[in-house]
Amino acid sequence: MKKLLSIGVVATLLLFTGCSQTEPSVDATNDSKKFDNIDTTVDVNDPSETNGLNNGGVDQSGTADGNELSLSGLEAQLRSITFAFDKFSIDGTNENKLLTNAALVNAKAAAYNVKLEGNCDEWGSDEYNYALGLKRAKAAKDAMVSEGVDATRITMVSFGESNPTCTEQTQACWAENRRVDFKLLP
Repeated sequence: MKKLLSIGVVATLLLFTGCSQTEPSVDATNDSKKFDNIDTTVDVNDPSETNGLNNGGVDQSGTADGNELSLSGLEAQLRSITFAFDKFSIDGTNENKLLTNAALVNAKAAAYNVKLEGNCDEWGSDEYNYALGLKRAKAAKDAMVSEGVDATRITMVSFGESNPTCTEQTQACWAENRRVDFKLLP
């Protein structure tokens, strides 16, 4: 009987700890084509190629090539939207902010992807707040897509209550933490 029990335990362990037969793969079909037409050569002796530029290719005014705003300059124009307690619907005031953000993302930041960061106040369990933060980010994503932003350019993340902008124990502070932040990704 002991032998049968030990064989059963070993068989069960082998069943649950077996190795995968397939190796993970990475789809790199688009990555190699993405950078084929970029000229990466710069003649440092030619002042026309380096005039006014720092190491990042951005001149001192904060614009790339003098015409379009840099990533940080564009991101500074994006406004966070806030939510009511325990809600993930977008009200009228925040709808205007979201429309402005969508127009900016479509026009000036078309070369960048957008990351929506859902946040909550400290009330509720960690699990509940992570879920609520994701619902808030999803509501913002749906509104951005309805305004013409390509859904494949948008990613979402929830920080729950772990990323507060205000730490005071006041209603105004908690309201400030119930938000979705908009970030640009290269």
